[in-house]
Amino acid sequence: MAIFSLITCAADLVIFFSVCYMQPPAPVAALSFNYPTFASSHNQYIEIEGNASVSVGYIDISANSVGNNVGRVFYKPPVQLWDAATGEVASFTTRFSFNIIAPSDRSKKGDGMAFFLTSYPSRLPVGHEGGENLGLTNQTVGNVSTGQNRFVAVEFDTFVNPFDPNTTNDHIGIDVNSVVSVTNESLPNFSLIGNMTATVDYNNNSRILSVKLWINGSTTPYTLSSMVDLKRALPENITVGFSASIGSAYEQHQLTSWYFKSSSSFEQKLAAKVASPPPPSSPSPPPPSLTPITSHSRRGGVVAGATVGAVMFVILLFAMVAVLVRRRQSKKRREAEDGGWHGSDDDDDGEPIVEIEMGMGPRRFPYHELVDATKSFATEEKLGQGGFGAVYRGYLRELGLAVAIKRFAKDSSKQGRKEYKSEIKVISRLRHRNLVQLIGWCHGRTELLLVYELVPNRSLDVHLHGNGTFLTWPMRINIVHGLGSALLYLHEEWDQCVVHRDIKPSNVMLDESFNAKLGDFGLARLIDHAVGVQTMTHPSGTPGYLDPECVITGKASAESDVYSFGVVLLEVACGRRPMSLLDNQNNSLFRLVEWVWDLYGQGVVLKAADERLNNDYDATSMECVMAVGLCVTIQDARANICTAYGLVGGATFIIDRNVILKFDTNINHTSLGWQVFALIG
Repeated sequence: MAIFSLITCAADLVIFFSVCYMQPPAPVAALSFNYPTFASSHNQYIEIEGNASVSVGYIDISANSVGNNVGRVFYKPPVQLWDAATGEVASFTTRFSFNIIAPSDRSKKGDGMAFFLTSYPSRLPVGHEGGENLGLTNQTVGNVSTGQNRFVAVEFDTFVNPFDPNTTNDHIGIDVNSVVSVTNESLPNFSLIGNMTATVDYNNNSRILSVKLWINGSTTPYTLSSMVDLKRALPENITVGFSASIGSAYEQHQLTSWYFKSSSSFEQKLAAKVASPPPPSSPSPPPPSLTPITSHSRRGGVVAGATVGAVMFVILLFAMVAVLVRRRQSKKRREAEDGGWHGSDDDDDGEPIVEIEMGMGPRRFPYHELVDATKSFATEEKLGQGGFGAVYRGYLRELGLAVAIKRFAKDSSKQGRKEYKSEIKVISRLRHRNLVQLIGWCHGRTELLLVYELVPNRSLDVHLHGNGTFLTWPMRINIVHGLGSALLYLHEEWDQCVVHRDIKPSNVMLDESFNAKLGDFGLARLIDHAVGVQTMTHPSGTPGYLDPECVITGKASAESDVYSFGVVLLEVACGRRPMSLLDNQNNSLFRLVEWVWDLYGQGVVLKAADERLNNDYDATSMECVMAVGLCVTIQDARANICTAYGLVGGATFIIDRNVILKFDTNINHTSLGWQVFALIG
């Protein structure tokens, strides 16, 4: 064993010195960044080209002048768009705010700006890049950019050109290697003026690139989407940024904020690092000596060689001893941090945590690193308290990443340890834009910790019932679409059926764009698609959202999650919790599902809509959400998540108002469920 250890150490040293003298590869950019404002201090990662300039609070992309000006601003490090080894393409979302300032004579404004993805490194095209080309290309209209000049862009065009298939000056479009858009949306004349916010999302599963644009604080966005194969359109590493141009007209384009995030199974490999300079080159060897070699010089050479060899042997011996000592110390430190916890032999499925560690994706963090990230779990970093512990905000310096760290209570019960293990086992293998991503975990010093991506806008529960942001109806529709998409992935699109078992607003997190991300997989179970159900030792979930059938039979299934999804749909539409005490002397219990059923039976279901919306909603979509919510709470008529998601997504439906339905045991509610589902189309 000692000889084997010495050989191993020698190999380690060879590898170490080899790596030290290799040129490091170009760094890959962090997968998430956020600039709520701009200043010169941001120039470390933000680059400008052409006529762009940085001002206090914004970047003027095309400069404040007249006549054929063009500029670019972009994130300097490369962003990996797809992985050459697996062929996987990343999903991404970006949200940015900008101003377009037009002259008093609006007929002389133009030409517009664009968000772009292009080959890394970014190069501002030379010649013909201004005016109609928006700083994206120097190709004449009709020609396609190739090679390192390829790009995909979302344009905000303020001037109608002969090749634009629009009848108005202003439009948004999606461009692929040409400024002749593959799809576009006409806007009212001179509407692209003032303060605007846009989101651009790409789904790697559907390959849909979608755009939403809010103008001057409007609550209803303009939308546009198109299928784009980014892997075919762009190289593996790209640059993301903005460009703008003006021709003979005048216009200002000011970028005021920018958030960007990509997600993929390979993103954990892409920690942002600053490239280290190459090692100094070795001096050139002196020219060969012309002095003849004598016997004295031979003996001197032998002595010198022996001396150098002996010194090198001693150095190598000491290095191997040092490596051995360091390994032993590291092993002892890991054992001390583990605190004797190795997945707990008494856990339910007996699968040791070490098997999970061998997988790809999330990784194990040292305990001290998470202590540093949370400032020793400082009170001011605490985000919330749950049933088995607290959640803290943290910052991982090595990754340059803000995270949320769930700290289980030190005296966690067996159930708490099972939830910890279940969460790692299940969510570490899932990849979807509407799921909270697990970054890693730690079990050390009697502590159990989980590390997640930080979702900035907290939970849906806070905004529905707490002191959060008021959610407009379009925002609520977007949230239930996201939640439905997550459940569709869990139930039908992944290798196994993942039953979450605790669908409720407090487990639905909202990102910076108020997109839904389902989290907390502590109660989740994996079920083979062919099996469909799994018997539980005791029902788990939250009262009000828990499927009554699951309580009776003790069996969990995907349909149990669909029931909870239906309750959440009603809660989002009505703004009321599923159960609450009524304000009367009898302490009667209010039940949301029964109440909505009663109003539906009277033909006045819209009376259940959240009063805070002040009737500012689309009546058809409101009825649709409530109808689906009611239908999926019926045992015999319950649809699978695919059908429910399709209905919420806008499928046509009809409710026969002549059918009187009341929530009691004497009425067969099954007819409504199948009636709604049968009338799709």
